[in-house]
Amino acid sequence: MSTSSNFEARVTSSIEESIKVKERLLSSAELVSTVAKIVEMLVNALEQGKKVLLFGNGGSAADAQHIAAEFVGRFAFDRPALPALALSVNTSSVTAIGNDYGFDQVFSRQIEALAHTDDVAIGISTSGNSPNVVGALLLSREKGLHTIALTGCTGGNLKRAADYCICVPSNDTPRIQECHILIGHIISELVEQTIFYEQSCISRS
Repeated sequence: MSTSSNFEARVTSSIEESIKVKERLLSSAELVSTVAKIVEMLVNALEQGKKVLLFGNGGSAADAQHIAAEFVGRFAFDRPALPALALSVNTSSVTAIGNDYGFDQVFSRQIEALAHTDDVAIGISTSGNSPNVVGALLLSREKGLHTIALTGCTGGNLKRAADYCICVPSNDTPRIQECHILIGHIISELVEQTIFYEQSCISRS
């Protein structure tokens, strides 16, 4: 087999594995119901002037930034901005908190400073066991926030820290992350449609 053919087979295999995880995602009535409940909760919170705070490490930090951008910018059509903030983007805060208090506090310290009752905290960790994500969600719950976790198959320690836990049915980090951003897109799309498009249709009728 040529090198090119070998790579083609491996590309095909990776795509097939990604599809399999998404099919398991789709076949879980409980998971689909949880995502729907999260959309409803986010719509209610944002319509009441609350904000969304997202956080994670590494690729999950990138996913947090991506989802925050969908809210603040736009997903499918022009509309007013929605308040969302990824807590990994302020490098001065992250490095100062990490240096002075420890890396485990980089998100919880910002939750302490920025979060208010009935805001929404979304913690992302493929293992479900990142100490700084778990700690920030536990503090968020203490402060009266709605808490959401995006994790992998077991849910890890995040399951006990979140009101809603979306456990992607996989132990493979890349496949979990692919599903996290799919779920982030679904949530962003439905929240945007519900608050703005459907609202504008009602006002015109």
